[in-house]
Amino acid sequence: MTTTILRIDASARLEGSVSRDLSDRVVERIRAEGPVQLIERDLANANLPFLDATWIGANSTPASDRTTDQLAALALSDALIAEIKVADILLIGLPIYNFGVPAALKAWIDLVARAGVTFAYSANGPKGLLTGKRAIVTVASGGTEVGSQIDFATGYMRHVLGFIGITDVHFVSADRLAIDAEGTLRKAHNAVAELSTAA
Repeated sequence: MTTTILRIDASARLEGSVSRDLSDRVVERIRAEGPVQLIERDLANANLPFLDATWIGANSTPASDRTTDQLAALALSDALIAEIKVADILLIGLPIYNFGVPAALKAWIDLVARAGVTFAYSANGPKGLLTGKRAIVTVASGGTEVGSQIDFATGYMRHVLGFIGITDVHFVSADRLAIDAEGTLRKAHNAVAELSTAA
């Protein structure tokens, strides 16, 4: 059985990126267990647009009433969501920049978190619609320790993925690179080796 992986890279560094290297290792770990279909979305030079009034107006208009221009405004969002829908595993490379997620990754999140499409409001609150998937997040940080009071990235990612229905979220972290690069990389590489590959 083929496992479909949607790989999202958010590091601005195209060379020497720890989060990219960890994601490479995760792909190879999963590929060692069986065939993989890999969909890649590199956000470094994607120049994803920020939400604006046109996009919000289009998204707020019932699908059957949208104009041609409104459909065009939502086309990229539709494409990004389609990639998630076909994936068994989301593999997200997350460098921590200034204690949070990179702006490019936040732009991607804003484009895929859509009421009525990836989540829905109900009497019991919001409900994620992209269920039955798994997320693996490869984290790189110079000194922000994952899970610490100054880590505003991993908790946010866990929450927003759960918000759209992906509650099985696993982090592989190299989070003290400026303090103990050798030790933190060894720990992260071991975590990849021990990673369960079940989607």
